[in-house]
Amino acid sequence: MVAQRLVEALRARDDAGTWHVDVFAEEPRLPYDRVQLTKYFEARDADDLALGDRSLWADPLVTLHRDVKVEAIDREARTVTDRLGRTHPYDELVLATGSYAAVPPIPGTDLPGVFVYRTIDDVAALRGWVEQKRAANPARPVRGAVIGGGLLGLEAAGALKALGAHATVIQFGSHLMDVQTDLGGGQALARLINAQGIGVRCSSATQVMRPHRRTGHVGRLEFADGGRLDVDVVVLATGVRPRDELARAAGLEVAPRGGAVVDLACRTADEHVHAIGEVAAVEGVCYGLVAPGYAMAEVVVDRLLGGQATFPGADTATKLKLNGVDVASFGDAHARSEGSVEVVWADPVAGVYKKLVLSDDARTLLGGVFVGDATPYASLRPMLGATLPGDPSAYLLPEGAGAAPQLELPDDAAVCSCNNVSAGTIREAVTQHGCTDLAGVKACTRAGTTCGSCLPLVKKIATAELEKAGITVSKALCEHFALSRAGLFEAVRVAGLHTFSEILDRFGQGGRGCDICRPVIGSILASLGNGHVLAGEQATLQDTNDHVLANMQKDGTYSVVPRMPGGEVTPEGLIVIGEIARDFGLYTKITGGQRVDMFGARIEQLPLIWKRLVDAGFESGHAYGKSLRTVKSCVGSTWCRYGVQDSVGMAVRLELRYRGLRSPHKLKLGVSGCARECAEARGKDVGVIATEKGWNLYVGGNGGFSPKHARLLAEDLTDDELVRTIDRFLLYYVRTADRLQRSAAWLDDVEGGLDGVRAVVLEDSLGIGADLDAAMAEHVAGYEDEWKAVLDDPEKLARFSSFVNAPTTPDPDLAYVPERGQKRPATPAERGVLVAGPVLTVREPQPEEAR
Repeated sequence: MVAQRLVEALRARDDAGTWHVDVFAEEPRLPYDRVQLTKYFEARDADDLALGDRSLWADPLVTLHRDVKVEAIDREARTVTDRLGRTHPYDELVLATGSYAAVPPIPGTDLPGVFVYRTIDDVAALRGWVEQKRAANPARPVRGAVIGGGLLGLEAAGALKALGAHATVIQFGSHLMDVQTDLGGGQALARLINAQGIGVRCSSATQVMRPHRRTGHVGRLEFADGGRLDVDVVVLATGVRPRDELARAAGLEVAPRGGAVVDLACRTADEHVHAIGEVAAVEGVCYGLVAPGYAMAEVVVDRLLGGQATFPGADTATKLKLNGVDVASFGDAHARSEGSVEVVWADPVAGVYKKLVLSDDARTLLGGVFVGDATPYASLRPMLGATLPGDPSAYLLPEGAGAAPQLELPDDAAVCSCNNVSAGTIREAVTQHGCTDLAGVKACTRAGTTCGSCLPLVKKIATAELEKAGITVSKALCEHFALSRAGLFEAVRVAGLHTFSEILDRFGQGGRGCDICRPVIGSILASLGNGHVLAGEQATLQDTNDHVLANMQKDGTYSVVPRMPGGEVTPEGLIVIGEIARDFGLYTKITGGQRVDMFGARIEQLPLIWKRLVDAGFESGHAYGKSLRTVKSCVGSTWCRYGVQDSVGMAVRLELRYRGLRSPHKLKLGVSGCARECAEARGKDVGVIATEKGWNLYVGGNGGFSPKHARLLAEDLTDDELVRTIDRFLLYYVRTADRLQRSAAWLDDVEGGLDGVRAVVLEDSLGIGADLDAAMAEHVAGYEDEWKAVLDDPEKLARFSSFVNAPTTPDPDLAYVPERGQKRPATPAERGVLVAGPVLTVREPQPEEAR
């Protein structure tokens, strides 16, 4: 990763073309993002992890040698020798060899089924092993263990869980992530990880790994305390060691704990040899984070171009998402500074732990730890070493419990640690370089272009600077509409317009619309009850998925998800779905929203599948739309001995009420029958949790890229009070949110925040309660199943064909391979397709038969 950054920075700054760079890579791939390695399990395509713009490697001043490991350095001759025996001269040499996965001295680490977690090949081998074990014994879950409870270990445990294995994390220390968090934070993290079905054993030393007596594969872990754990796969995540073997062999100084020793210019004792990243020991210290490595790369580039830059020190702040759990720390997280004091907010029920470390006068910020809710991190981390205004505890309180003082970051405060961008640099992007939006600031400063965790703060600083300069921050939807999405919604509603052409003529600024405004107006028209989304002109406004009422998949086929209100389905309904999947050869999977998803349907098959589903009493599940998706529920008081209310009945009522409701983003609801929260309602846009007196209502939660816990809106509501409150909340959100804005982000932006929404919904502070009630009643009365409407309309039905001149002909390019008793799309390699990359190898002509 740091090698890629060095080349990218050098080519961006070396205007004269002074340097030609040869990059030697041991792996056969373009440089890829190891931080996101776990995503390979989802994508199954290494190219999805590639870093930066691929055109970098086509630059005539850059040569990337893939699968060409350097074996030796001759410092006197200034040459390197690669694994093929070829010699390459250099003027300046940079070691960016990173590190390797450490293997602890435990007997049995060489057994089949024991893996490290460092490269794409490691991850691919692990996945293949788990899938092989699952296929060999489908009746029993694969049992996995991860030795090491740091960041990498938790990532590996999440990967095992995603593969369907049972995972247990074995941590030698007293708590998880003991480098980044204190004991309280580690214990809170363990509870959150446990709640996701991942086991945790802390203070456990693995003594030996035993083979299975029949297969010889790893089969059992035995611990020093006498405990044991049966396993099918083990992942070692016990840290890394610098790959300094080249430096050692070349006679360069190596630090006692490894790593090529370099000065603050990232230069070794040999003035022509530099080291950056995890292999570099800057004044004897190695850093295992990407941000310091990027800083080192920038230092070397500056030196190569005649500058005098030095390593600015390592920002060891960390912000992570581990299986959907926020974890962040910065500064003196363990309060080791003399006289330091700690301010802690802990809520074990909500799974939140927050701590600030302060100087002895409780004024200067020295560090912090956040688990479960890292919202304060972005604003507080840049204040490290500065005086905090007001009461420090105010920064830790949950929303609604007290307002934290507004922070004015000093210019030298680091905002983006990945790219070493300060608050002052972001301000200068606005005041000196003319940037007027977030995209411009990112392009100008590179802030937020690596991990992205600083983007909310970057936007906040840039917006504040624009407002100071008297520049109006545009909220225009796009170049065709000066109104925001919320403003346009209200304008269309009040004007009573019903077509895109009418709206464009009345409120637009010319043109034919674009990929931004057309789907937004399609959604607004649908929200206002203007008929079927594929009726007339509205059909031309829809996104890809809405255009065919199904979700397009990677191979161009579609998935079909029938609605199952509240997750409830009859045995007869399941049989119908099974028969349809069997007859059409569809891959089936249970979704997280308690429905059955059927994959692999060709476009001309969709109406045939819908017809059989509709005839059996099913309807569209709207899995393709920005609309209500599901209302998840537990069995509640109907079956469960802990349930205090009928959660299934309420979930069914809510789903049938809000089905088809179009909104700025997808909507998910959850209803739990007691405080045990089995429906995970607090992770939904609307979460309902039963109490002895009625229902508690939570709003503004979501999963996805930025998970958020829902926040309490109202308590102990009756059934009818609950429904009316949700009616108003949803329609207020639909009317006032921005384009593609989740309800969680909307709650932060809407006037008054949660308290303001509470006033509108419960107290009718704007006097629009009756209007919202009437609008929801109109929606409920006007609902129609979108699939059935297509089946009943020959004009709409004609849209569903593979080819205009052969409507029933299957796409010949589709190919599948069997996997676990079903089918999945074949990869290019499995189909025998040659995929051209950035490197072409020229070989001797082959005989015709061989060719």
